[in-house]
Amino acid sequence: MVQTREFDPVDDLLAYADPDRPLAWLRRGDGIVAVGDTVLASIRVPAGEGALRSTIMADAWRALSENAEVDDPVGLPGTGLVGFGALTFDEGSDADSILLVPSIILGRHQGRGWITRIAQAGDDLPQDQPDAALESRAYGPHWAGTVGPGAQSPEGYQRSVRAALTRIAGGEASKIVLARDLAGTIPAGSDLRRLVRALSTGYPDTWTFAVDGLIGASPETLVTVQDRTVTARVLAGTIGRGADADEDAAASAHLASSTKDIDEHEYAVQSLLESLRPHVRAMAASEQPFLLKLPNLFHLATDVEAELSEGESALDLVGAVHPTAAVAGTPTPAAVAAIREIEPFDRGRYAGPVGWIDGDGNGEWAIALRCAQFTAGPEAIAVTAYAGAGIVAASDPETELLETRVKFRPLVDALA
Repeated sequence: MVQTREFDPVDDLLAYADPDRPLAWLRRGDGIVAVGDTVLASIRVPAGEGALRSTIMADAWRALSENAEVDDPVGLPGTGLVGFGALTFDEGSDADSILLVPSIILGRHQGRGWITRIAQAGDDLPQDQPDAALESRAYGPHWAGTVGPGAQSPEGYQRSVRAALTRIAGGEASKIVLARDLAGTIPAGSDLRRLVRALSTGYPDTWTFAVDGLIGASPETLVTVQDRTVTARVLAGTIGRGADADEDAAASAHLASSTKDIDEHEYAVQSLLESLRPHVRAMAASEQPFLLKLPNLFHLATDVEAELSEGESALDLVGAVHPTAAVAGTPTPAAVAAIREIEPFDRGRYAGPVGWIDGDGNGEWAIALRCAQFTAGPEAIAVTAYAGAGIVAASDPETELLETRVKFRPLVDALA
Protein backbone atom coordinates (compact mmCIF):
# COMPACT_ATOMS: atom_id res chain seq x y z
CA MET A 1 0.00 0.00 0.00
CA VAL A 2 1.31 3.43 -0.98
CA GLN A 3 -0.16 6.70 0.26
CA THR A 4 0.99 10.22 -0.72
CA ARG A 5 -0.40 13.34 0.94
CA GLU A 6 0.31 17.07 0.75
CA PHE A 7 2.72 18.17 3.46
CA ASP A 8 4.06 21.58 4.42
CA PRO A 9 7.19 22.12 2.29
CA VAL A 10 10.37 21.27 4.19
CA ASP A 11 13.24 23.73 3.83
CA ASP A 12 15.96 21.17 4.50
CA LEU A 13 14.91 17.73 3.29
CA LEU A 14 18.30 16.26 4.21
CA ALA A 15 17.67 16.92 7.90
CA TYR A 16 15.24 13.98 7.82
CA ALA A 17 17.65 11.55 6.11
CA ASP A 18 19.75 8.89 7.78
CA PRO A 19 23.17 10.35 8.74
CA ASP A 20 25.03 7.10 8.03
CA ARG A 21 23.38 6.07 4.74
CA PRO A 22 21.38 8.97 3.33
CA LEU A 23 19.05 8.22 0.44
CA ALA A 24 18.45 11.41 -1.53
CA TRP A 25 17.91 13.03 -4.93
CA LEU A 26 18.10 16.84 -4.94
CA ARG A 27 18.36 19.80 -7.28
CA ARG A 28 17.98 23.47 -6.28
CA GLY A 29 16.43 22.43 -2.97
CA ASP A 30 13.71 20.33 -4.61
CA GLY A 31 13.74 16.56 -4.66
CA ILE A 32 13.02 13.51 -2.55
CA VAL A 33 14.70 11.94 0.49
CA ALA A 34 14.06 8.80 2.47
CA VAL A 35 13.13 9.51 6.09
CA GLY A 36 15.34 7.57 8.47
CA ASP A 37 16.99 4.26 7.62
CA THR A 38 14.05 1.91 7.01
CA VAL A 39 14.21 0.25 3.59
CA LEU A 40 11.00 -1.61 2.88
CA ALA A 41 12.11 -3.46 -0.25
CA SER A 42 15.22 -3.77 -2.38
CA ILE A 43 16.06 -5.14 -5.81
CA ARG A 44 19.74 -6.10 -5.85
CA VAL A 45 21.28 -7.41 -9.08
CA PRO A 46 24.82 -8.84 -8.98
CA ALA A 47 26.98 -9.72 -11.97
CA GLY A 48 26.43 -12.89 -13.96
CA GLU A 49 22.64 -12.99 -13.98
CA GLY A 50 22.48 -13.75 -17.71
CA ALA A 51 20.71 -10.58 -18.82
CA LEU A 52 21.30 -6.85 -18.63
CA ARG A 53 21.05 -5.74 -15.02
CA SER A 54 18.78 -2.86 -16.05
CA THR A 55 16.42 -5.33 -17.78
CA ILE A 56 16.26 -7.56 -14.70
CA MET A 57 15.64 -4.51 -12.53
CA ALA A 58 13.00 -3.06 -14.88
CA ASP A 59 11.08 -6.36 -14.98
CA ALA A 60 11.24 -6.74 -11.20
CA TRP A 61 10.06 -3.14 -10.76
CA ARG A 62 7.14 -3.69 -13.14
CA ALA A 63 6.05 -6.73 -11.13
CA LEU A 64 6.30 -4.80 -7.86
CA SER A 65 4.43 -1.79 -9.29
CA GLU A 66 1.61 -3.87 -10.77
CA ASN A 67 0.86 -5.34 -7.35
CA ALA A 68 1.00 -2.02 -5.50
CA GLU A 69 -2.13 -0.19 -4.38
CA VAL A 70 -1.31 3.51 -4.79
CA ASP A 71 -3.29 6.41 -3.33
CA ASP A 72 -1.64 9.54 -4.75
CA PRO A 73 -3.82 12.63 -5.23
CA VAL A 74 -0.71 14.87 -5.38
CA GLY A 75 0.61 13.60 -8.70
CA LEU A 76 3.96 15.44 -8.78
CA PRO A 77 7.33 14.08 -9.95
CA GLY A 78 8.55 11.82 -7.14
CA THR A 79 5.18 11.05 -5.52
CA GLY A 80 3.55 7.64 -5.19
CA LEU A 81 5.60 4.46 -5.24
CA VAL A 82 9.28 5.37 -5.69
CA GLY A 83 12.54 3.45 -5.79
CA PHE A 84 16.04 4.99 -5.58
CA GLY A 85 18.58 3.25 -7.81
CA ALA A 86 22.26 3.03 -8.69
CA LEU A 87 23.56 0.71 -11.40
CA THR A 88 27.10 -0.32 -12.27
CA PHE A 89 28.94 1.13 -15.25
CA ASP A 90 30.01 -2.31 -16.50
CA GLU A 91 27.82 -5.42 -16.57
CA GLY A 92 30.84 -7.40 -15.39
CA SER A 93 31.54 -5.22 -12.34
CA ASP A 94 31.88 -6.96 -8.98
CA ALA A 95 29.63 -4.28 -7.44
CA ASP A 96 25.86 -4.77 -7.22
CA SER A 97 23.26 -2.69 -9.02
CA ILE A 98 20.51 -1.77 -6.58
CA LEU A 99 17.02 -0.26 -6.31
CA LEU A 100 15.80 0.69 -2.82
CA VAL A 101 12.22 1.41 -1.70
CA PRO A 102 12.08 3.31 1.64
CA SER A 103 9.07 3.23 3.93
CA ILE A 104 8.72 7.03 4.23
CA ILE A 105 9.69 9.68 1.67
CA LEU A 106 9.57 13.46 1.98
CA GLY A 107 9.53 15.53 -1.20
CA ARG A 108 9.32 19.05 -2.52
CA HIS A 109 8.64 20.39 -6.02
CA GLN A 110 8.14 24.02 -7.01
CA GLY A 111 6.87 25.15 -3.61
CA ARG A 112 4.70 22.13 -2.84
CA GLY A 113 5.58 19.45 -0.32
CA TRP A 114 4.41 15.90 0.27
CA ILE A 115 4.94 12.79 2.32
CA THR A 116 4.69 9.25 0.99
CA ARG A 117 4.23 6.25 3.26
CA ILE A 118 4.74 2.74 1.91
CA ALA A 119 3.82 -0.52 3.64
CA GLN A 120 3.95 -4.20 2.74
CA ALA A 121 0.71 -5.83 1.65
CA GLY A 122 -1.43 -6.53 4.70
CA ASP A 123 0.36 -4.04 6.92
CA ASP A 124 -1.31 -0.84 8.11
CA LEU A 125 -0.02 2.53 6.95
CA PRO A 126 0.71 5.20 9.53
CA GLN A 127 -2.00 7.82 9.88
CA ASP A 128 -1.79 11.11 8.00
CA GLN A 129 -0.54 13.17 10.93
CA PRO A 130 3.22 13.53 11.51
CA ASP A 131 4.75 11.02 13.93
CA ALA A 132 8.06 10.55 15.70
CA ALA A 133 9.66 9.12 12.56
CA LEU A 134 9.29 12.53 10.93
CA GLU A 135 11.40 14.42 13.41
CA SER A 136 14.42 16.02 11.80
CA ARG A 137 17.82 14.91 13.03
CA ALA A 138 20.47 17.43 14.04
CA TYR A 139 23.55 17.28 11.85
CA GLY A 140 26.56 15.60 13.41
CA PRO A 141 29.89 17.37 14.01
CA HIS A 142 31.78 18.78 11.06
CA TRP A 143 34.36 16.41 9.68
CA ALA A 144 37.03 16.52 6.99
CA GLY A 145 38.66 13.96 4.78
CA THR A 146 41.47 13.88 2.26
CA VAL A 147 42.06 11.62 -0.72
CA GLY A 148 45.20 10.76 -2.64
CA PRO A 149 46.19 8.58 -5.58
CA GLY A 150 44.34 5.29 -5.69
CA ALA A 151 44.96 2.35 -8.01
CA GLN A 152 45.78 4.79 -10.84
CA SER A 153 48.54 7.34 -10.21
CA PRO A 154 48.80 10.57 -12.24
CA GLU A 155 51.77 9.11 -14.13
CA GLY A 156 49.89 5.87 -14.67
CA TYR A 157 46.92 7.77 -16.01
CA GLN A 158 49.06 9.47 -18.64
CA ARG A 159 50.43 6.06 -19.65
CA SER A 160 46.86 4.82 -19.94
CA VAL A 161 45.98 7.78 -22.16
CA ARG A 162 48.89 6.94 -24.43
CA ALA A 163 47.71 3.31 -24.57
CA ALA A 164 44.24 4.51 -25.58
CA LEU A 165 45.74 6.78 -28.26
CA THR A 166 47.57 3.77 -29.71
CA ARG A 167 44.30 1.86 -29.95
CA ILE A 168 42.57 4.85 -31.54
CA ALA A 169 45.38 5.24 -34.08
CA GLY A 170 44.98 1.55 -34.91
CA GLY A 171 41.30 2.03 -35.70
CA GLU A 172 40.00 0.11 -32.69
CA ALA A 173 37.87 3.06 -31.53
CA SER A 174 37.45 6.75 -32.25
CA LYS A 175 36.97 7.70 -28.58
CA ILE A 176 37.79 5.98 -25.28
CA VAL A 177 36.82 7.56 -21.95
CA LEU A 178 39.42 6.80 -19.28
CA ALA A 179 38.94 7.41 -15.56
CA ARG A 180 41.29 7.54 -12.61
CA ASP A 181 40.59 7.16 -8.91
CA LEU A 182 41.45 8.81 -5.62
CA ALA A 183 41.26 6.93 -2.33
CA GLY A 184 41.17 7.88 1.33
CA THR A 185 39.20 7.64 4.57
CA ILE A 186 36.96 9.74 6.76
CA PRO A 187 36.25 9.19 10.47
CA ALA A 188 33.85 6.42 11.40
CA GLY A 189 30.44 7.78 12.29
CA SER A 190 30.77 10.86 10.06
CA ASP A 191 27.43 12.42 9.15
CA LEU A 192 27.42 11.94 5.37
CA ARG A 193 24.52 14.35 5.00
CA ARG A 194 27.07 17.16 5.44
CA LEU A 195 28.78 16.11 2.22
CA VAL A 196 25.47 15.83 0.35
CA ARG A 197 24.47 19.29 1.57
CA ALA A 198 27.84 20.82 0.62
CA LEU A 199 27.55 19.43 -2.92
CA SER A 200 23.91 20.46 -3.24
CA THR A 201 24.66 24.00 -2.05
CA GLY A 202 27.86 24.46 -4.03
CA TYR A 203 26.53 22.98 -7.28
CA PRO A 204 22.78 23.68 -7.26
CA ASP A 205 22.31 23.06 -10.99
CA THR A 206 23.55 19.48 -10.74
CA TRP A 207 21.67 16.40 -9.57
CA THR A 208 22.95 15.73 -6.06
CA PHE A 209 22.47 12.09 -5.12
CA ALA A 210 23.08 9.63 -2.30
CA VAL A 211 22.20 5.98 -2.93
CA ASP A 212 23.68 3.04 -1.02
CA GLY A 213 26.89 4.89 -0.16
CA LEU A 214 27.34 6.46 -3.61
CA ILE A 215 27.36 10.25 -3.17
CA GLY A 216 27.95 12.89 -5.81
CA ALA A 217 26.72 15.84 -7.86
CA SER A 218 26.22 15.04 -11.53
CA PRO A 219 25.78 17.70 -14.21
CA GLU A 220 24.71 15.10 -16.79
CA THR A 221 21.15 13.82 -17.08
CA LEU A 222 20.98 10.35 -18.58
CA VAL A 223 17.22 10.34 -19.18
CA THR A 224 14.09 11.85 -17.61
CA VAL A 225 10.53 10.63 -18.15
CA GLN A 226 7.48 12.55 -16.98
CA ASP A 227 3.99 11.95 -18.38
CA ARG A 228 5.50 10.01 -21.34
CA THR A 229 7.79 12.90 -22.32
CA VAL A 230 11.45 11.88 -22.52
CA THR A 231 14.26 14.40 -22.09
CA ALA A 232 18.01 13.85 -21.99
CA ARG A 233 21.12 16.01 -21.96
CA VAL A 234 24.49 15.13 -23.45
CA LEU A 235 27.67 16.64 -21.96
CA ALA A 236 30.96 16.00 -23.74
CA GLY A 237 33.77 18.49 -24.22
CA THR A 238 35.14 20.25 -21.15
CA ILE A 239 37.36 23.16 -20.15
CA GLY A 240 38.11 24.71 -16.76
CA ARG A 241 36.74 28.13 -15.82
CA GLY A 242 39.07 31.14 -15.80
CA ALA A 243 40.19 33.14 -12.77
CA ASP A 244 38.38 36.27 -13.99
CA ALA A 245 35.86 37.40 -16.62
CA ASP A 246 38.48 37.75 -19.37
CA GLU A 247 39.91 34.29 -18.77
CA ASP A 248 36.37 32.90 -18.60
CA ALA A 249 35.56 34.40 -21.99
CA ALA A 250 38.76 33.04 -23.49
CA ALA A 251 38.11 29.55 -22.09
CA SER A 252 34.52 29.41 -23.34
CA ALA A 253 35.58 30.68 -26.79
CA HIS A 254 38.31 28.05 -26.97
CA LEU A 255 35.87 25.25 -26.09
CA ALA A 256 33.24 26.47 -28.54
CA SER A 257 35.77 26.41 -31.40
CA SER A 258 37.75 23.31 -30.42
CA THR A 259 37.53 20.71 -33.20
CA LYS A 260 38.62 17.99 -30.80
CA ASP A 261 35.88 18.81 -28.27
CA ILE A 262 33.19 19.37 -30.91
CA ASP A 263 33.97 15.99 -32.50
CA GLU A 264 33.92 14.31 -29.08
CA HIS A 265 30.55 15.91 -28.37
CA GLU A 266 29.06 14.86 -31.71
CA TYR A 267 30.10 11.24 -31.06
CA ALA A 268 28.20 11.33 -27.77
CA VAL A 269 25.06 12.92 -29.25
CA GLN A 270 24.81 10.43 -32.12
CA SER A 271 25.33 7.52 -29.73
CA LEU A 272 22.42 8.69 -27.57
CA LEU A 273 20.09 9.25 -30.52
CA GLU A 274 20.79 5.79 -31.95
CA SER A 275 20.15 4.16 -28.56
CA LEU A 276 16.89 6.01 -27.90
CA ARG A 277 15.38 5.63 -31.37
CA PRO A 278 13.86 2.10 -30.91
CA HIS A 279 12.09 3.15 -27.69
CA VAL A 280 10.64 6.58 -28.50
CA ARG A 281 8.71 8.59 -31.06
CA ALA A 282 9.05 12.15 -32.41
CA MET A 283 12.64 12.64 -31.30
CA ALA A 284 14.30 16.05 -31.64
CA ALA A 285 17.73 17.44 -30.73
CA SER A 286 19.26 20.90 -30.99
CA GLU A 287 21.43 21.31 -34.08
CA GLN A 288 24.35 22.94 -32.27
CA PRO A 289 25.65 22.35 -28.72
CA PHE A 290 25.40 25.14 -26.16
CA LEU A 291 27.83 26.07 -23.39
CA LEU A 292 26.79 24.85 -19.94
CA LYS A 293 28.46 26.96 -17.24
CA LEU A 294 29.18 25.32 -13.88
CA PRO A 295 31.06 26.88 -10.95
CA ASN A 296 34.37 25.26 -11.94
CA LEU A 297 34.12 24.45 -15.66
CA PHE A 298 32.32 24.75 -19.00
CA HIS A 299 30.75 21.81 -20.88
CA LEU A 300 29.44 21.50 -24.42
CA ALA A 301 25.80 20.40 -24.01
CA THR A 302 22.95 19.20 -26.23
CA ASP A 303 19.34 18.59 -25.13
CA VAL A 304 17.20 15.82 -26.63
CA GLU A 305 13.41 15.40 -26.35
CA ALA A 306 11.08 12.58 -27.44
CA GLU A 307 7.82 10.77 -26.67
CA LEU A 308 8.04 7.44 -24.84
CA SER A 309 6.63 4.41 -26.66
CA GLU A 310 3.88 2.35 -25.00
CA GLY A 311 5.01 -0.25 -22.49
CA GLU A 312 8.37 1.36 -21.86
CA SER A 313 9.66 2.88 -18.61
CA ALA A 314 12.50 5.09 -17.48
CA LEU A 315 14.48 1.99 -16.48
CA ASP A 316 14.03 0.49 -19.94
CA LEU A 317 15.52 3.67 -21.41
CA VAL A 318 18.36 3.54 -18.90
CA GLY A 319 19.25 0.10 -20.22
CA ALA A 320 18.98 1.29 -23.82
CA VAL A 321 21.20 4.36 -23.55
CA HIS A 322 23.79 3.26 -20.99
CA PRO A 323 26.72 3.41 -21.35
CA THR A 324 26.76 6.55 -23.45
CA ALA A 325 29.65 7.65 -25.60
CA ALA A 326 30.15 10.49 -23.12
CA VAL A 327 31.35 8.08 -20.41
CA ALA A 328 32.50 5.06 -22.46
CA GLY A 329 33.48 6.04 -25.99
CA THR A 330 32.75 5.21 -29.63
CA PRO A 331 31.97 2.60 -30.77
CA THR A 332 30.73 1.72 -27.32
CA PRO A 333 31.45 -2.06 -27.24
CA ALA A 334 35.05 -1.53 -28.36
CA ALA A 335 35.49 1.37 -25.93
CA VAL A 336 34.16 -0.63 -22.96
CA ALA A 337 36.46 -3.52 -23.85
CA ALA A 338 39.41 -1.11 -23.94
CA ILE A 339 38.43 0.40 -20.58
CA ARG A 340 38.38 -3.08 -19.02
CA GLU A 341 41.92 -3.71 -20.23
CA ILE A 342 43.47 -0.29 -19.63
CA GLU A 343 41.94 0.91 -16.32
CA PRO A 344 43.56 -0.80 -13.28
CA PHE A 345 40.37 -0.86 -11.20
CA ASP A 346 36.68 -1.77 -11.25
CA ARG A 347 34.62 1.41 -11.73
CA GLY A 348 31.73 -0.02 -9.72
CA ARG A 349 28.83 2.44 -9.97
CA TYR A 350 30.96 5.37 -11.13
CA ALA A 351 29.65 6.58 -14.54
CA GLY A 352 26.67 4.26 -14.14
CA PRO A 353 23.00 5.30 -13.97
CA VAL A 354 21.75 6.81 -10.70
CA GLY A 355 18.27 8.17 -9.98
CA TRP A 356 14.70 7.18 -9.19
CA ILE A 357 11.66 5.56 -10.81
CA ASP A 358 7.97 5.64 -9.87
CA GLY A 359 5.16 3.14 -10.27
CA ASP A 360 4.08 4.60 -13.62
CA GLY A 361 7.54 4.29 -15.15
CA ASN A 362 8.40 7.98 -14.78
CA GLY A 363 11.74 8.90 -13.32
CA GLU A 364 14.91 10.96 -13.36
CA TRP A 365 18.27 9.33 -14.03
CA ALA A 366 21.68 10.93 -14.22
CA ILE A 367 25.15 9.57 -14.90
CA ALA A 368 27.02 9.08 -11.62
CA LEU A 369 29.79 11.65 -12.08
CA ARG A 370 31.68 13.91 -9.63
CA CYS A 371 31.08 11.16 -7.09
CA ALA A 372 32.61 8.80 -4.56
CA GLN A 373 31.67 5.46 -3.06
CA PHE A 374 31.66 5.37 0.76
CA THR A 375 32.13 2.01 2.49
CA ALA A 376 31.85 1.83 6.29
CA GLY A 377 34.47 -0.10 8.21
CA PRO A 378 34.99 -0.75 11.93
CA GLU A 379 37.46 2.12 12.40
CA ALA A 380 36.91 4.42 9.40
CA ILE A 381 34.83 4.97 6.29
CA ALA A 382 36.70 4.20 3.07
CA VAL A 383 36.29 6.70 0.21
CA THR A 384 36.98 6.07 -3.46
CA ALA A 385 36.39 8.97 -5.85
CA TYR A 386 36.48 8.92 -9.65
CA ALA A 387 36.87 11.30 -12.59
CA GLY A 388 37.47 10.73 -16.28
CA ALA A 389 38.16 12.35 -19.65
CA GLY A 390 37.30 11.47 -23.23
CA ILE A 391 40.35 10.43 -25.25
CA VAL A 392 40.26 11.07 -29.02
CA ALA A 393 42.99 11.21 -31.67
CA ALA A 394 43.89 14.83 -30.82
CA SER A 395 44.16 14.24 -27.07
CA ASP A 396 47.25 15.17 -25.07
CA PRO A 397 47.96 13.03 -21.97
CA GLU A 398 48.92 15.96 -19.73
CA THR A 399 45.88 17.99 -20.78
CA GLU A 400 43.56 15.03 -20.08
CA LEU A 401 45.12 14.60 -16.64
CA LEU A 402 44.45 18.28 -15.91
CA GLU A 403 40.81 17.79 -16.99
CA THR A 404 40.37 15.02 -14.41
CA ARG A 405 41.80 17.32 -11.73
CA VAL A 406 39.16 19.93 -12.58
CA LYS A 407 36.43 17.29 -12.38
CA PHE A 408 37.69 16.02 -9.01
CA ARG A 409 37.48 19.49 -7.48
CA PRO A 410 33.79 19.53 -6.42
CA LEU A 411 34.14 16.37 -4.37
CA VAL A 412 37.64 17.08 -3.02
CA ASP A 413 36.56 20.56 -1.91
CA ALA A 414 33.41 19.20 -0.27
CA LEU A 415 35.38 16.50 1.58
CA ALA A 416 37.71 19.17 2.95
